[in-house]
Amino acid sequence: MKPPGPYFYPKSRSETHNFHPSPFLFVTIVFLVQIPKAISSIAAQIPLEYIRHCNDVVPATTAEPSALSSRPAVSNNLGFKFGYYTGGDSIFSQSNPSTDVLRAASFHARFLQDYLDRNKTRIYKVNGKLVLQTPKPSVASSSRGGVLNPRRGLRRTFRIRGPKIPLVVDREMQRFSLGGFWSESTGRLCMIGSGMSNGNAGKVRTFNVVLKLNYSPSFNVSGSLISGVLQSLDSEHSLSYFEPVSVLGVRSSGNYEFSLVDNGKESSCLSDGENLDVSKANGGLCSAIVHRRIRFGLDYAKDCDQVNCSSIIRDVKYVPSIMFFRQMKCVDQRKMLVLLDFRNSSSVSAFFPFDPNTTLIGEGAWDEKKNGVCGVACRVLNLKDSLNGASVGKCSIKFSLRYPKVFSLRNRDSIVGKIWSDKSKDDPSYFDMIRLRSVWEVSPGLKNVPGLRYEYTEVDSARIIYLSKNLTEHKGKTYPNGDSIDMRFDMLLMDSKGEAAWGVANPLFVGDQPYKYQPFGLLPVSTESAVHLSNNDSRLLNISYEISYSYRSSDGRILDRGFVISAEGVYDRHSGVLCMVGCNQLHLSYENHSSIRNDSLDCDILVTVQFSPLNAAEKYRVKGTIKSTRIKSDPLYFGPISLSSKSFYNRQAKESIWRMDLEITMVLISNTLACLFVGLQLFHVKKHPEVLPFISVSMLIVLTLGHMIPLLLNFEALFVPNHNQQQNAFLQSGGWLEVNEIIVRVVTMVAFLLQFLLLQLTWSERQGDESRQGLWDAERNVLYISVPLYLTGGLIAWFAHLWKNSHQTPFLQPRQRRLPFKNHFYRQASFWSDLKSYGGLVVDGFLLPQIVFNMYSKSNEKALAASFYIGTTLVRLLPHAYDLYRAHSFSGYLDLSYIYANHKMDLYSTAWDIIIPSGGLLFSIFISLQQRFSGQCLLPKRFRTDAVYEKVSVDNSVELQGESVQKNFYSL
Repeated sequence: MKPPGPYFYPKSRSETHNFHPSPFLFVTIVFLVQIPKAISSIAAQIPLEYIRHCNDVVPATTAEPSALSSRPAVSNNLGFKFGYYTGGDSIFSQSNPSTDVLRAASFHARFLQDYLDRNKTRIYKVNGKLVLQTPKPSVASSSRGGVLNPRRGLRRTFRIRGPKIPLVVDREMQRFSLGGFWSESTGRLCMIGSGMSNGNAGKVRTFNVVLKLNYSPSFNVSGSLISGVLQSLDSEHSLSYFEPVSVLGVRSSGNYEFSLVDNGKESSCLSDGENLDVSKANGGLCSAIVHRRIRFGLDYAKDCDQVNCSSIIRDVKYVPSIMFFRQMKCVDQRKMLVLLDFRNSSSVSAFFPFDPNTTLIGEGAWDEKKNGVCGVACRVLNLKDSLNGASVGKCSIKFSLRYPKVFSLRNRDSIVGKIWSDKSKDDPSYFDMIRLRSVWEVSPGLKNVPGLRYEYTEVDSARIIYLSKNLTEHKGKTYPNGDSIDMRFDMLLMDSKGEAAWGVANPLFVGDQPYKYQPFGLLPVSTESAVHLSNNDSRLLNISYEISYSYRSSDGRILDRGFVISAEGVYDRHSGVLCMVGCNQLHLSYENHSSIRNDSLDCDILVTVQFSPLNAAEKYRVKGTIKSTRIKSDPLYFGPISLSSKSFYNRQAKESIWRMDLEITMVLISNTLACLFVGLQLFHVKKHPEVLPFISVSMLIVLTLGHMIPLLLNFEALFVPNHNQQQNAFLQSGGWLEVNEIIVRVVTMVAFLLQFLLLQLTWSERQGDESRQGLWDAERNVLYISVPLYLTGGLIAWFAHLWKNSHQTPFLQPRQRRLPFKNHFYRQASFWSDLKSYGGLVVDGFLLPQIVFNMYSKSNEKALAASFYIGTTLVRLLPHAYDLYRAHSFSGYLDLSYIYANHKMDLYSTAWDIIIPSGGLLFSIFISLQQRFSGQCLLPKRFRTDAVYEKVSVDNSVELQGESVQKNFYSL
């Protein structure tokens, strides 16, 4: 736009016109009119960096947005969740990351606008975010766990309910925010942007980058890959510069065109046995195999070492023992696009590990005749030079999956299948058939599919072992029902070598019905079956279990020492005894790989468990043993393994939550009463100011510290929410507890301020009168007696702490080489915790300094109001009475949920709950006698000294001084 020329303005003044606009006015008007267009023009300008680096890929356009209907869904078609990358090591803080680290990439796109260029080709303006990850994989066992000792292999994963100790998977991520254009005709995307990183030395670095991606015009198995490169725009001499990063992703959105499983190409599907008809599920196959990772163990043939087993994947140094199955897209309730990734036991991560070197891309479809999934998988080729040339081909791998209808002790695989090569044995890519076995798990989508059942094969043996124990019925005690949620439990195990592990036991079938509390939504028990099971009068109930445990390092990483035991047997609902025969699958080692075979089982295992009664206040909910019934000379023999659980019953959990609500109310009432009693003492000294000097300062300091120290320890609760993970994980009500905790702290703060005010008044009154030197001498004597007494008590508490921690349960002995769980439910009490409890005992005896002070001062002044010392004593003693009631009325043991009568803030036990209240009431009686008769009335007559009282004349100055003290008190 050119500036307006001078011809817009009059060249000379006209005498016939009264309006004479100035040139400045016209320029201003024109400028204001052009502002919107100028802003639009600036907004439409393309960054210079895009023109330099992307114009040859997708030419920038400044055309007006298309008037045709836009396609916002294009952003979903451009993104990918599963990707892989190479290069870019200098981007992350790890300068030389391990080659075993699984690299992951993901790209999220957001549609902005579409345009039509000069050739009427649609171009989309897109913003996006590229995320590169270098996770540190947790060391886990293979598909069937780890090994207990070199002679035993127990290879089986567990996904029923993981241990509460969290899996540690560290990830380092680098995010890039990008913007650019995508061409519909060429399928090319070019974007520029930036990202930030802390770098190796913790220095913040900014990366200026350009991302170029290529999309296939057709979305089928051949066009399912998205390849590209991320390049640095910074100078090569800059700290932010990095070598080009090759990126490869898998498309999952859009209208996929199935080509491998149509036209009968999957007709060679293999299937056998009785299988569930997944097509009858709501949503068909798509609801049965949901969008999540499914883990399979690989079962190689016996002669696998004589053929090329490793050729199922290329260019890797290991033979895979795990296959991860991931559904990417499912249509028509029967066809799906899938990824199959093959791994060994040392490179397992918490997410789906897409690696083009180990991942197959395939299609699967439901075969109604064989009641199974039949599919074809393809390799990712041309990966040697760069990921940009990657393609999908050699679709000669077939696979089939099925859901068995019958389960037993020796067959616990919820999904089984096979994968094989369609080539001849002479072909270099041929490999022998491999069996696939998943863990016990049935998708929630199968809840309406009938036919699932369990066949007990070793229950008679378990029944004989149970009857040999000659157990009697425990009258008056109630134990969990066999189909209740209480039959699940986490546990700590200790083997014969003194090593500990963490595990979980989960019922699979109760009677002939699936256990209804499976975390993955197993088939629910029908109403008829549930009623029949509940009304069954039989004492013994058939039940099957899956017991899984693993060893972990101190930082929570899974070690290669975990396994699963399949067990079945009988449960006595009248005595809480569970007796089962267990089997584990042996780990067979070949020359260059490991395998699991279903016919290699060790079923000479006996599992016995004793549940505690529902209404018993026992520390352990479950105790039991796992032992081998083989002779010690047998290679498969292992020493007994003890197990125990402190987890709560469902009923106990509900009781604890109700009890906590009660305790919250009691804490508020207790702290409010403490404020009230201190207020009554302040009213007493206001009415009788002459008694202020006769209050022991040491006693007031003890009470003030008793309110102040909890405030200091929990000061952040006033402003920052309390994130007690263990407590909130159990109660699931952290917000309510945090609000009440803040209220409790506020009331405690008020009580502290009132107590401090009483201390300040007493100190000021005694300091202002030089004639009170005898009272200071008495106070000094109080310190000479109380301080050594308190220090002696502290030393005793320290020695008791050392003795207690040296005589802990065997699970906590220091000789254990590996017990990371002691920092959770089985942690030892710290000396600081015991010291806080001892401090509570000192506050409970707050009247002791006043009693000693009265003795030395020979005072019979009513320095303390009866409402103060009796009321405060009751406030301190009632928690001990409540603790006695709680110990006998509430079952279970959950120290971390105690709010009122908290065991961390005072000494609580049956003995202390009797000694402390008795001592507190005795001290109150002593104070009452001293204030009625004399301070030395408690001493024998021969130890008493006569008190000499003098009548002191009070002049006007003293009276005025007393009035000023009262006025200052009123002003406070």
